[in-house]
Amino acid sequence: MVSTPKPPDPMETAQAQGGMNRDTAITQQQLNMINQVGPTGTLTYNQTGVNRFKDSQGNWIETPSYTATTKLTPEQQAIFDQTQGAQTNLAGLANQQSGFLKDYLAKPFEYDNEDAEQWAYDLGSKRLDPRFAQEQEQLRSTLIASGIRPGTPAFDQQMGKLGETKNDAYNQLMLTGRQQAYQEALTERNQPLNEISGLLSGSQISQPQFQQTPQTGVGGVDYSGLVQSNYQAQLQNSQNALGGLFGLAGTLGMGAMKYSDRRLKTDIKRVGTLDNGLPVYSYRFGNSPVTEIGLMADEVEAFAPHAVAEAGNGFKMVDYRLATETA
Repeated sequence: MVSTPKPPDPMETAQAQGGMNRDTAITQQQLNMINQVGPTGTLTYNQTGVNRFKDSQGNWIETPSYTATTKLTPEQQAIFDQTQGAQTNLAGLANQQSGFLKDYLAKPFEYDNEDAEQWAYDLGSKRLDPRFAQEQEQLRSTLIASGIRPGTPAFDQQMGKLGETKNDAYNQLMLTGRQQAYQEALTERNQPLNEISGLLSGSQISQPQFQQTPQTGVGGVDYSGLVQSNYQAQLQNSQNALGGLFGLAGTLGMGAMKYSDRRLKTDIKRVGTLDNGLPVYSYRFGNSPVTEIGLMADEVEAFAPHAVAEAGNGFKMVDYRLATETA
């Protein structure tokens, strides 16, 4: 009989495909880990170990693990060491000053409006008082020269307007002074905090920067597809062989003698077995392009001698009906 090829095992195929996928991923990773050499240093990749995990079937799988190492040039390393030393000093100063903040921040922020107004008045009056005294004397002289005498309603009205102007000026002076005094007090309050913040910001560690390298893509192997294609090809060959045997059965029914001498055949391939155990082959006669299916006379003769006869040319022929009826 002609055997039908066994279908591929899905689990074995999946495991093989998974292994090939890992091979592709590792190959791609290694291609993309490009060592770099620049004016300030180098970046190198080295395998430093392996990672292990259990797959879905409980098998331990190992994959390589790598370490990227950055090394500065001697000149850049010296600058880095000096910078690190400076940042360490700044961090130490900030740590010392942070102890001062504990007591400093425990005290509430103090600001007195009256003190600020008095400070502004004392500061501004030194310039405003002489100016308004001069303006008052000039207004008085102008009014008298115009015939407006002191004590009259017109005189008092003009002098009152000057007083209002003077009062508005002092009010504005105190408002402005109060705001300025508040800002100065707040600045003084925040100065220690700003100094410590500056020290801390100066002690930040700089992270190394790496160059982007070109990424190489590696195409995966479609092992599952190849296995399926191979199975389909084997299945097709099996079906073709079965078709040939069915054609052989028709010849057997006719009881005709057929040349089956091995010496006449080329490209001989075994394709199956009959129920009585005789091997079945595909072959071509000489240089004929046609592939045929049949038996070998020497094997039939050993099994059923009466089914074999020798022709006048010395080549052997097989009676296929007799060869197959002998069980």
